[in-house]
Amino acid sequence: MTYCVGLLLDAGIVLLSDTRTNAGLDNIATYRKMFVFEEPGDRVITILTAGSLSVTQTTMARLREIADDPDSTPETSIMKAETMLKVVDIVGAKLAEVRVDIGQKLSMLQAASASMIVAGQRRGGAMRMFLVYPEGNYIEATEDTPFLQIGEHKYGKPILDRVVTTHTSLKDAQKAVLLSMDSTLRSNLSVGMPLDLAIIERDDCRVSQRRRIEAGDESFRAMSEAWSGALRDGFSQIEL
Repeated sequence: MTYCVGLLLDAGIVLLSDTRTNAGLDNIATYRKMFVFEEPGDRVITILTAGSLSVTQTTMARLREIADDPDSTPETSIMKAETMLKVVDIVGAKLAEVRVDIGQKLSMLQAASASMIVAGQRRGGAMRMFLVYPEGNYIEATEDTPFLQIGEHKYGKPILDRVVTTHTSLKDAQKAVLLSMDSTLRSNLSVGMPLDLAIIERDDCRVSQRRRIEAGDESFRAMSEAWSGALRDGFSQIEL
């Protein structure tokens, strides 16, 4: 399983993913689930993936192959698409195509499904973020719901519901997604470190900050312990 989360804010976009993939208790591995396509100053597109590894890796490989093809067109390449809406159309169509292709090769007892978060900005356009479903359809983050999640999302959702708005600063947004991930790590063993964090500042059209957080990271551990302490203190102060 996995957990990926993205925040769409006035100041920019904050994205976080884990890297654990498992096919049973004795088959656990680490795979990157955050993929960046960018031409600094022109466009930046970040894709987070969850679900069947064969589906996600094949989809990303085909998207990358088309993006690197000099003969590709705005109708087929996310690096030439004229809008973020067209980008997510291309990603959704490719995900659905791969899902069906791989599904036909598997037995009826096996599932081939995946979902993605697509976020970014094209020069002159607005920042946008979408959740793409296995069938290729999608929903968009809005002012009312400025965050999207895929994978094991239930454990990390409460803090986002309580603290995140479109006016949240990028600094506080980093804290929110990391604490959301911390809650998930504590409650579900199928989600694991290292973590990939990316920040896209408004109108930068590039990944402004990028960080990999390894197991044992001191700042992440200190933040986790501080959050646990704050929760315990808050709990003890509440009167029945």
